[in-house]
Amino acid sequence: MLYHWLFGLRHVFSPFNVFRYITFRAALCGGLSLLLCLLLGPMVIRWVKRMALGQRIREEVPQRHRAKEGTPTMGGLLMLGSIIISLLLFGDLSNQYVLISLISVVWLGLLGFADDYVKVRLGRPRGLNKRTKLIVQFALALGIGTIIYLFPADPAIRTHTNLLFIKNVHIDFRTPFLYVPFVALVIVGFSNAVNLTDGLDGLACGLLGVAAGAYAVLSYVGGNFQLAKYLDLIFVPKTGELAVVALTLTGAAIGFLWFNSHPASIFMGDTGSLALGGLLGVLAVLTKQEILLLLVGGMFVVEAVSVLLQILVFRLGKGRRLFRMAPLHHHFELKGWTEEKVVVRFWILGILFGVMALATLKVR
Repeated sequence: MLYHWLFGLRHVFSPFNVFRYITFRAALCGGLSLLLCLLLGPMVIRWVKRMALGQRIREEVPQRHRAKEGTPTMGGLLMLGSIIISLLLFGDLSNQYVLISLISVVWLGLLGFADDYVKVRLGRPRGLNKRTKLIVQFALALGIGTIIYLFPADPAIRTHTNLLFIKNVHIDFRTPFLYVPFVALVIVGFSNAVNLTDGLDGLACGLLGVAAGAYAVLSYVGGNFQLAKYLDLIFVPKTGELAVVALTLTGAAIGFLWFNSHPASIFMGDTGSLALGGLLGVLAVLTKQEILLLLVGGMFVVEAVSVLLQILVFRLGKGRRLFRMAPLHHHFELKGWTEEKVVVRFWILGILFGVMALATLKVR
């Protein structure tokens, strides 16, 4: 809103012309969301404590986590609020992809809030029924897939996606009956992958910042005709504006990390993890970089796969376990690693995955 007003005054005050540049507004939104988290964080923590919204710890997690019982949760409200305010002020609200991003954040944020509320207020540590959560997630994701198919920025690439490593070769799903479910699986899959990863102080938050930073680059490149052509990417008109969304997410993640680093003063909760994981999936879908998300969000993939493998081995092996505990970060905790060591090492791996993902742009 403020962006449109200020840019409209560029003929009166020429320096306002700077708002035309995506890179400027991306940096502005990233810095603003970071600043909002830092400034509003103490107030949000006090409010959560006053409302007695403390984390409930499940019985099966490592014993050392018992000390975290009662730590304020629903900190995702701080992150989501910072992102929404920043985008409303300096994002291009006439861009359909920015609106889709905002809708997904609000939709999944409300779902996560309901899940956290059930855990805290109703004393059910597992939250909402899994089926209920999946229905709400798929309703949004299928809706987004349908909108992208019916109203594409470029009909010629309606059902296309970029393929890793191979130049000038794209995957074309051709039919909406394949493409829309694919979109839904990406969004729902990463919404839940981030949720599974959010088990240690600062872990999911730091990895989100890295992944969002990578998608800021991918969005800008894929939305720039010359750069996309040079790097043999699918050029998706109007997606350059998603660099603003991605960097806003990065800023919010870094700002929230100030309070979420060990020992955490507040937890993200499902309010943040479901919404921001879903937003990461939305960014991948809109930029036609769904497959690359496997690298960009590599540690989220590893964490989710560890849970699936644990369940599979447990059922087929009649009670045997592949890991001491899943998700994978708990396995290393039980092996004797400190929480800080697990988090920092996973961050390092997350950064390596992000660098590898960006390197594929040139490898192709």
